[in-house]
Amino acid sequence: MTVRIMGLDYGSKTVGVAVSDALGMTAQAVETICRKDENKLRKTCARIEELIGEYKVEKIVLGLPKHMNNDIGERAQKAVAFGEMLQRRTGLEVVMWDERLTTVEAERTLMENRIQREDRKKYVDQVAAVLILQGYLDSVSLHKNGSTMPERGVE
Repeated sequence: MTVRIMGLDYGSKTVGVAVSDALGMTAQAVETICRKDENKLRKTCARIEELIGEYKVEKIVLGLPKHMNNDIGERAQKAVAFGEMLQRRTGLEVVMWDERLTTVEAERTLMENRIQREDRKKYVDQVAAVLILQGYLDSVSLHKNGSTMPERGVE
């Protein structure tokens, strides 16, 4: 039996959302949730809960924006607090996943596909969420197949 997983790229102004396919092999972009106020999460959480129901999600992978030196800064602390709140609200397991350079990679992917600058802003968080989730899915798949490739998860 396969578990559908949601990937989130959490930011102060937006949250990128991706969901795994039914086989748990690939991640697809869903949407970007725009946040009007950085300190208010009610509508953001409500939309995430709607998407959890719509896609029958059973687990959440949330990007953790660690510094390049592996330190946990203010943004990462906010992401952890958001993950804890999501876990309490939804009852789902929330896995924190190292998201270093995913936004840079998302920007590059969009530029390589000749997406115009104003349109890139609309999609960069969704693409980052796809990269976060796909990294997790690939790691789980490798782990199942006996690989010793290092994981980017956070304990």
